[in-house]
Amino acid sequence: MAAASDLQFAVTEIAAAFTAETGMQVRPSFGSTGNFARQIREGAPFQIFMAADERFIAELHADGLTRDEGDLYALGRVVIMVPNGSPLTPDAELNNLAEMLTEGRITHFAIANPDHAPYGMRAMESLMTRGIWDDLQPVIVLGENVSQAAQFALSGNAEGGIIAYSLALAPEVAPCGTFALIPEDWHEPLRQRMALLNGAGEVAEAFYAFMAEPAAREIMERYGFVLPEGE
Repeated sequence: MAAASDLQFAVTEIAAAFTAETGMQVRPSFGSTGNFARQIREGAPFQIFMAADERFIAELHADGLTRDEGDLYALGRVVIMVPNGSPLTPDAELNNLAEMLTEGRITHFAIANPDHAPYGMRAMESLMTRGIWDDLQPVIVLGENVSQAAQFALSGNAEGGIIAYSLALAPEVAPCGTFALIPEDWHEPLRQRMALLNGAGEVAEAFYAFMAEPAAREIMERYGFVLPEGE
């Protein structure tokens, strides 16, 4: 199973619950949605694709690589997160970031690579909305995916970064810093869609169905995802 990096903790937990209930096992691989889409086109043997941006599912479906158009499984959010001890204060409208940038006090700021990571694209859109994208260019550090961007943001070598809300809430990440939710209308929606790929087997079908079960939905909500209703 190919899953977007923002799902690293949530889907790992869901996979464990799935195994406990069914006795079947899935092996999630986490990475950037764009890179996974490329790998699927090149013949990678994934059976489920959980994308962070539904556009990638639509394109794969148009090319005959998925069983159908898939299902919207979550709406994601981005946050600005800073490591403990950082001089940067996280605020929803990025005012302190803009102020410190003007003062030359930002040396490294992490986001996922917007070329292939949807969370990186949404981070870039948020920074453009605030009007500081161009000024941040000299200090931007790009993660291969949003999970790596979180590692960079919280490494202590950066003042902070923009990462997935779901990662900021994870028990393994939350103690490392503080965060603020960026307004959802500052960027295009993170409509996250999943689909069964051609050749998906019984286990993949069972896990796909399990994502709609209360146990999986509760975990997704706990990690800050907004769950779609009737879409």
